[in-house]
Amino acid sequence: MKFPGYKQQDQKDCGPTCLRMVAKYYGRSYAIQKLRDLCYINTGGVSLLGISEAAEKLGFRTIGVKLTLPQLSEAQLPCILHWKQNHFVVLYKIKSNKYYVADPSRGIVVYTDKEFTRSWYGHKELHDGISLLIAPTPKFYEEEGDKEKKVKWGTVLRYLYTYRLLFVQLFFGLLTGTLLSLVAPFLTQSMVDTGINTRNINFVYLILIAQVMLFLGSTVVDFIRSWILLHITSRVNISILTDFLIKLMKLPLSFFETKTTGDIMQRMNDQNTIQSFLTGSTLNTLFSMMNLLIFTVILMYYSPLIFMIAVIGTLLYSGWILLFLKYRRELNYKQFDLSSGNQTTVVELVTGMQEIKLNNYERQKRWHWETIQASLFKFSVKGLALSQYQQAGSMFISQAQNILITFISVKSVIDGQITLGGMMAIQYIVGQVTSPISHMLGFIQSYQDAKISLERLNEIHELQDEEPMEKHFINELPVDKGITINNLTFRYPGAGNDTVLKDVNLTIPDGKTTAIVGMSGSGKTTIIKLLLRFFEPEAGEIKIGSTRLNHISFKAWRASCGIVMQDGFIFSDTIAANITVGDEFPNPVKLQHAIRIANLDEFINDLPLGLKTIIGPTGNGMSQGQKQRLFIARAVYKDPQYLFFDEATNALDANNERIIMDNLKEFCVGRTVVIIAHRLSTVSNADNIILLDKGKIMEQGTHAWLTSLRGEYYSLVKNQLELGA
Repeated sequence: MKFPGYKQQDQKDCGPTCLRMVAKYYGRSYAIQKLRDLCYINTGGVSLLGISEAAEKLGFRTIGVKLTLPQLSEAQLPCILHWKQNHFVVLYKIKSNKYYVADPSRGIVVYTDKEFTRSWYGHKELHDGISLLIAPTPKFYEEEGDKEKKVKWGTVLRYLYTYRLLFVQLFFGLLTGTLLSLVAPFLTQSMVDTGINTRNINFVYLILIAQVMLFLGSTVVDFIRSWILLHITSRVNISILTDFLIKLMKLPLSFFETKTTGDIMQRMNDQNTIQSFLTGSTLNTLFSMMNLLIFTVILMYYSPLIFMIAVIGTLLYSGWILLFLKYRRELNYKQFDLSSGNQTTVVELVTGMQEIKLNNYERQKRWHWETIQASLFKFSVKGLALSQYQQAGSMFISQAQNILITFISVKSVIDGQITLGGMMAIQYIVGQVTSPISHMLGFIQSYQDAKISLERLNEIHELQDEEPMEKHFINELPVDKGITINNLTFRYPGAGNDTVLKDVNLTIPDGKTTAIVGMSGSGKTTIIKLLLRFFEPEAGEIKIGSTRLNHISFKAWRASCGIVMQDGFIFSDTIAANITVGDEFPNPVKLQHAIRIANLDEFINDLPLGLKTIIGPTGNGMSQGQKQRLFIARAVYKDPQYLFFDEATNALDANNERIIMDNLKEFCVGRTVVIIAHRLSTVSNADNIILLDKGKIMEQGTHAWLTSLRGEYYSLVKNQLELGA
């Protein structure tokens, strides 16, 4: 039974993909998105515990263990292995000291003992590896599983349908090019049989002129075809990418909490793979197949025997090439791993030179590098040997075919079965038949790549929007704008994650300032994220007045909120554009007002270009404090009803913080403000202070009241401000 191998779609998908392979091996198919959800995937991937819990929900029995190599040989397979300490793979067979591994990132790879243990143990000093032993229970077979989704090419073909008239022109161009190529062997035969045999130089001139005309005609056809193809590919590229970005911007913020930047960029690059396949590989292969079909028919017309030899030779040639693809893929994968380790070692040598020299670590690091070089050399030798075997075999088949065809052609000429010109035409046709085969082999690989890319793109388009069309949202906030939190419970996705907020009940009055304080990890930022609808609560509800927050339109709610998060983003644009984000027609008066409140005047005035100074995504030339002031100015510019500050001033010096807090005190009159801060001096003037500890509200009240209680808040204040007893 062939083991079902699946490729992971994202960088951190290895765990869910391994579980998908094991489930398929036992006869059940599951959608990768369902397995991601069950495994509690996030930007850091999944844990072995997450995979185990997901497997047991599907009806498997699992146990995570550390095993030695002999113990693993006795374990039930397939099992999931922790690989190189940062990856998961499936071991599905051990035979003759060979370990057959289904790697979600690479495919099926076969390892020797030494290669296997190096990756499984994760370190040369370890002598066992981590495994998740997994076996189905009767419950597993009671579940139906999901239907295997077929790749929906229709979603992409609709982009091409718009340019159907251009494709008709392309098809006729391909047909014309094929017909022009078809004439070439007959011209060659006529030149030899008629021109040379009759010594008619004028006929030879005529044939040469015809060949020149054919060449010019083919060149013009290729020229026009290239321009049409460029026009189509550019438009299709833009259309696919635009639709992808539109969809991406409709997805909830929680989606971006589970995807790395690399995953999203990979999907944006996927459209290049799909476009290249549809408009490049497919058309070239179609052209090659037309050539192959026509030339094989002509070859059969000349000599059925030579036709059979050409077919058999082509099949042997293709089979020989395909035979080595698997071994070359495995070799390339192993060499890639070593090359990655080599690159990491070199980077460590260069960037860590100070520590290396200070600790007399030069020799050991150099020896480590030399060991990797020796291993790379061995793989280079194996790669060269494999290439030589492949090349020698393919050349032998090709040359044997050519020699045999030449012999039969010559014999046929001698026997009077074909003319000398016919023999020349046959040689030309045989040469034309070989090229399409190479194109078709490449087409198979292009199809597989495009299929994976299309699966990734379709997955995004099938996700539910932040605001589904079928659901009605309120576009105006209620008159009563106070915030009420009832019995709120929440935990972040991830197996083993503790509940961050537990039955939180909280009122944030309209037009008042509420501060939330507590130790790191107490749940302060989580409350902000739930208020901003990064996530939906696990239990409980949030209300604006008497209206549930999840009934209010995202755009309407966010338009009413000014936000300063700990990890705010600066765009590659001017300072003015970074403050007036989202405003197509910036208001100069509001802009200057925001700059004054954020105390950015002096900083901007010192710049040669002032507000027109361009800053990058990392805030080039700006300190952390200056970035925070820019974020505050951005929030103030929106003139919002609600302000949310998450550690908005923790990078400011005392003087700047005092000035900005005084300015904000004036600005925040009549607005609902939520402040999260570690510096208690920032929150001492709040109308209500809430102390969180491990997701629960421990104390709340004004600064004076909480201090007089001499409870936990008092202890925090005492530690920071050294209040007397």
